[in-house]
Amino acid sequence: MKINDWFFKLQKVPITAKIFLLQNLAIMIKTGIPLTEGLRTLGEQTKNKKLKLILNDLGEKIRQGKNFGEGLAEYQRDFGELFVNMVKAGEVSGQLEKVLKELYGQTKKDHEIKTKVRNALIYPTIIVVAMIGIGLFVLFFVLPNIISMLSDLQVQLPLATRILIGISNVAQKHGILLVAALLVLLAAAVKIGRTKKGKYFLDAFFLKLPVVSPIIQKINLARMARSLSSLIKTDIDIVNTLDITSRVLGNSLYRRALSESIDKVKKGQKLESIFRAYPKLFPPVIIQMIAVGEETGALDEILENLAGFYEEEISETMDTLPTIIEPILMILIAIGVAGVALAVMMPIYSLTQNF
Repeated sequence: MKINDWFFKLQKVPITAKIFLLQNLAIMIKTGIPLTEGLRTLGEQTKNKKLKLILNDLGEKIRQGKNFGEGLAEYQRDFGELFVNMVKAGEVSGQLEKVLKELYGQTKKDHEIKTKVRNALIYPTIIVVAMIGIGLFVLFFVLPNIISMLSDLQVQLPLATRILIGISNVAQKHGILLVAALLVLLAAAVKIGRTKKGKYFLDAFFLKLPVVSPIIQKINLARMARSLSSLIKTDIDIVNTLDITSRVLGNSLYRRALSESIDKVKKGQKLESIFRAYPKLFPPVIIQMIAVGEETGALDEILENLAGFYEEEISETMDTLPTIIEPILMILIAIGVAGVALAVMMPIYSLTQNF
């Protein structure tokens, strides 16, 4: 099997495998084990097939005279630009062990944040899917029988009942078309969201939502601060640092802000004054702390502290998010159930009143 085989390219190196590589390779280099030997050993130890092949290939490239960073550059799609550039900088400065430890800490923090967010969204997602499933079941299988009975009643049906009958009739007659139209709209939305303009519009929209906006802001600020801190520590110049960091952020608005900052930094402007032009993206606290870091020459430490602060904020928010969403979902369920119950019971009550 060739390493560039199409099937091989479809596979991914999971973040847990990267954490395993960074942690163990840093320890091996610290103890004096040659890089080629360390890569071979980790290739034998890892359970991920793609990482095993990559590590074996990297070891072979190093034996042929290439640097570790040069070999990694061929796998930038798997490891990311930040990973590759930090390793290159670590080799040039002779601090590869330190850089690997820095990358290990950053990768582990990213993994913890993603896991927190994913776990916090599992429960609400299950509830929403269950609500939709139960609603469709009631709409297609339960309501038709009840509505046929209500339609036979010799009474003036209330507005709520007539609306319910109308919804049920539309669902029964055009249900397949409605589902097909919904799937087409969903596919179109996904396709548009993958375009540059579409993603920018969606990212801007999410940054305006009440509950979602603070979470997105904290995640991007945490990642930005930690990436900038890690790159500055490896002596990568500020222009390349901003350029690399802009491409690892998830939100288009933050990426654009950092990209636009590059030309301003080249002209001699400080990050503090640049970020002040984006008050909706960068809160006053981060601007003030960056200003202190630039004045004292300890920007990397300040950014690391900021990253830790926002990561802690994200952790606390994700812990409380299910308790915030649960009452909202329960209220929506109660409103739906109450609406259907009233629509069904009101004509029956009117009929009993006539006797």
